[in-house]
Amino acid sequence: MSAPTRRTPEPYFWLLFSAGGMVSALVLPMLMLLFGVVFPLHLLETPDPAHLLAVVRNPLTRIVLAGVFVLGLFHWAHRFRFMIEHGLKLGRFDRPIAVCSYGAAAVGSIAAIWVLLTL
Repeated sequence: MSAPTRRTPEPYFWLLFSAGGMVSALVLPMLMLLFGVVFPLHLLETPDPAHLLAVVRNPLTRIVLAGVFVLGLFHWAHRFRFMIEHGLKLGRFDRPIAVCSYGAAAVGSIAAIWVLLTL
């Protein structure tokens, strides 16, 4: 009889990483194009701030924005963790780096959701 293998949460972090990369790749370029180029150059009519606030106060929009923020932050955390561990050759500090990276993503996610809920 073999000893039971120890399960690790690593697959879940890879899942958040890949989902965050996909969401970031699909949503953020369009938002950056609209709010960074099109509206400042007046290529399209700039939306009224009251209208934007009304859109953000829609529950479906809040859910989508929360998903973009949370998945984007966990995508960043995973990239940052492996950049620190492998890029800077600090793999011996795997656990503290992982805790700090994913902890920062969790705190940022909570803050983003709090901001969305208090708008």
